[in-house]
Amino acid sequence: MASITQFFRNVSSEMRKVSWPKKKELTNYTITVIITVAILALFFTGTDLVFSRLIEFLLGI
Repeated sequence: MASITQFFRNVSSEMRKVSWPKKKELTNYTITVIITVAILALFFTGTDLVFSRLIEFLLGI
């Protein structure tokens, strides 16, 4: 039981050392992630569409 208690004390100690982002930084990171995900979604949608059409053309469906 003592090791569990010591573990949570160590976790608490380490969490106080963490450098948390400011609100502006967090907003910028969030916008960057959303834009990146949207671009990748469009890319993979386009790639899927092209390959689907290509396979349909080659198979004569």
